[in-house]
Amino acid sequence: MSQVTEYSEKVMDHFMNPRNVGEMENPSGVGTVGNAKCGDIMRMYLDIDENQVVRDAKFKTFGCGAAIATSSMATELVKGKSVTDAMEVTNRAVMEALGGLPPVKVHCSLLAEEAIHAALWDYSQKNKVVIDGLKAPVNDIEELEKEEQE
Repeated sequence: MSQVTEYSEKVMDHFMNPRNVGEMENPSGVGTVGNAKCGDIMRMYLDIDENQVVRDAKFKTFGCGAAIATSSMATELVKGKSVTDAMEVTNRAVMEALGGLPPVKVHCSLLAEEAIHAALWDYSQKNKVVIDGLKAPVNDIEELEKEEQE
């Protein structure tokens, strides 16, 4: 059983030097998701321009090092993308960009994906914009983990 138990250099870099930390005044969309099991809470802020391109992204995360690293990487991955392309930023893409996560920390990348979707949902509701494939966000990613197990 050789599971990844150590963090990659990229994970450590994004934890020690997180990018895009903070709040945003007048964001186009804000999404907050959590995981009751581990106590992580992630809030993502998106600034989306008139061409539906993510101009800026910021985050505030209460959680472990992996949660902070995945938040940081997720903001980097959505900046400059159209809202449709931002929808494609999956937990797998976040993990790959970070060079992997230990299995017990995979839920942190799911939190990042859901925070992006929640912020896009908020944007779509405020602006009456339809984003293909976007569903109403969950408050707790445990709901999603249960769906995957069924």
